[in-house]
Amino acid sequence: MVKGIFIISLGLGMLTNNVYANQDPTAPLGWQAPAKKHTATRARLPQLQSILCDEQSTCTAILNNTVVSVGGRVSGYTLSAIQDESVTIRRGNKQWRLDMFAENIKID
Repeated sequence: MVKGIFIISLGLGMLTNNVYANQDPTAPLGWQAPAKKHTATRARLPQLQSILCDEQSTCTAILNNTVVSVGGRVSGYTLSAIQDESVTIRRGNKQWRLDMFAENIKID
């Protein structure tokens, strides 16, 4: 019984003790890898899929499969206005108008 427990614990210890080198062992002495440059990623504009309005003229928009009302956020952009066939989104000090069926995105 003790022998079985010892063999199981030894096997588990071997599985969890994987050792990786912090540095390339074939690199010249004293060589350091160059520091990685941080590149900023650009957030893609949300895709306007639909505009829905109810009887009280309260409108919501579907952006990137998410229902958003005015003031709501999606993918880092804030929905600032909803018109009949377009919406205005804002990020920082820039704003974009997304039209329902247009191929062009207009920057205001």
